[in-house]
Amino acid sequence: MTLSQSLARLESLADPKMLNVKIRGGAQAQFGVPLGAIRKLAKEIKREPELAEQLWATGNLDARLLAILIVRPKDRSLEALEAMLQSCDCEQVASWLNNYLVGKHPQREQRRQTWMDSAHPWVARAGWHLSAQRAQKAPEGLETDALLDRIEAEMGSAPAPVQWTMNNTLAQIGINLPEHRARALAIGEALGVYRDYPVSKGCTSPYAPAWIGEMVRRAEG
Repeated sequence: MTLSQSLARLESLADPKMLNVKIRGGAQAQFGVPLGAIRKLAKEIKREPELAEQLWATGNLDARLLAILIVRPKDRSLEALEAMLQSCDCEQVASWLNNYLVGKHPQREQRRQTWMDSAHPWVARAGWHLSAQRAQKAPEGLETDALLDRIEAEMGSAPAPVQWTMNNTLAQIGINLPEHRARALAIGEALGVYRDYPVSKGCTSPYAPAWIGEMVRRAEG
């Protein structure tokens, strides 16, 4: 499938209601394609690294989401991923980039700490995403005390994109590392980040103490 064909397909799948939702998410260049339709189109295209590059270069939100789904993590260097992170313009794209490419890249640990220290908010967000992932799935050798020190000192005033994944790291430490749970809870309570975040009925609050408490309760049955 060519770039022009891909864009035409995306445009044909547009839903005006989705356009309004995504505009509020920050990106302006977009068709307003439902996420499920983007996933379905990606399955049809399968893996097309060159097309993915072309789609990303358009800056169109829907095209970028499609690009993320039609390339394998190993097909992009860490330098290329960092450049993609630096060009992000909304949370939806950054989240998919972290979940599908950054978080699955075979060399991701090489940049985790460097990216956490970046002055670029979307790059730093990716670094903290990787730290949250480590706390959840592979905490052995993780510098947990140092992470908690930074979260305690920085999360309250961190830029919104970074704050979200710092908070995720705090929650994952509290949920998965019982020996650090009391401190994670104390930090979350003291900072109060997302304490009043609106959530739908039945959903778990991103407020770390509530999130930790709910996940631990579920695990203990």
